[in-house]
Amino acid sequence: MINPPALDYHSTMVTGRSEAEIAPLRQRISELKKKLGAVIVAHNYQRPEVQDIADFVGDSLELARICAAQKAETIVFCGVDFMAETAKILNPSATVLLAHATACCPMAQMIDIDDLREWKARYPKALVVSYVNTMAAIKAESYICCTSANGLKVVESVPSDEVLFVPDQNLGRWISTRTSKKMVLYPGFCITHAQVKAAEAMAARQRYPDAKMLVHPEVDIEVARLADAVLSTSQILRYARESPATTFIIGTEEGILHRLQKENPGKTFYLLSSSLICPNMKKTRLENVINVMENLRNTITVPEDIRLRAKEALDRMLAVT
Repeated sequence: MINPPALDYHSTMVTGRSEAEIAPLRQRISELKKKLGAVIVAHNYQRPEVQDIADFVGDSLELARICAAQKAETIVFCGVDFMAETAKILNPSATVLLAHATACCPMAQMIDIDDLREWKARYPKALVVSYVNTMAAIKAESYICCTSANGLKVVESVPSDEVLFVPDQNLGRWISTRTSKKMVLYPGFCITHAQVKAAEAMAARQRYPDAKMLVHPEVDIEVARLADAVLSTSQILRYARESPATTFIIGTEEGILHRLQKENPGKTFYLLSSSLICPNMKKTRLENVINVMENLRNTITVPEDIRLRAKEALDRMLAVT
């Protein structure tokens, strides 16, 4: 089913707005949060203005844990569809609202249930490890889920010598270089990370010879081999905080630069490639957050039979990490 949509990105998508424009929007969001008893969670790739109004900002693993533990009546998810679904799977009593109705993950759309069942039949000895970047129905057909932060640990935990890893071949390939398990890789990919070329990484090395290069495992393996470290977004943030280095080349979606710069004011960060902008992550604006809270739109639902089976795969992941 590999058929990713074309990129539709314009630089205006990440243009900052003045404090005068943002302040009344923030005030309205604060009022709506109190009215609904809501929390707002945002992925590290969201726009700065969205990250700054969120109660929690993190990567997929962090946000899964946070949403599972929430007692709030309403969770407003500033991210993409599979993330909001994960929140609903782990916290079914909460009303989960996706901040932008069409914010999707093209990688998650590259595999459907028929594809997965066909691959499972082809490799009957393999247990399925599904990247969390999948829809609920895929998680429900999986033995366990993983994120980029815990992928290796999850694969090592699987009680089988053979693993069918879906859908991100780049993350799977990176893990395969670090495990003795036989890994069968479904040929999906992140349309944003996959655009980064090894030539760009080599050029960045030459341009900033003293910088540490930190890349996400969704990049091509040839790019990953040129990096100082291959890390999830939460791990990139931790590395930058703890490292004595003062200059970094960042090989993941540009939204993370906001937190990196806020948390490390004395350090310098360069984006590895101008292609590292996810159009779906950039869809959400403060106006969208207000709209879904005022009108209770974009409510996430997951059929209970699918939710329970998907939760088993997510619970196995959370137990491992």
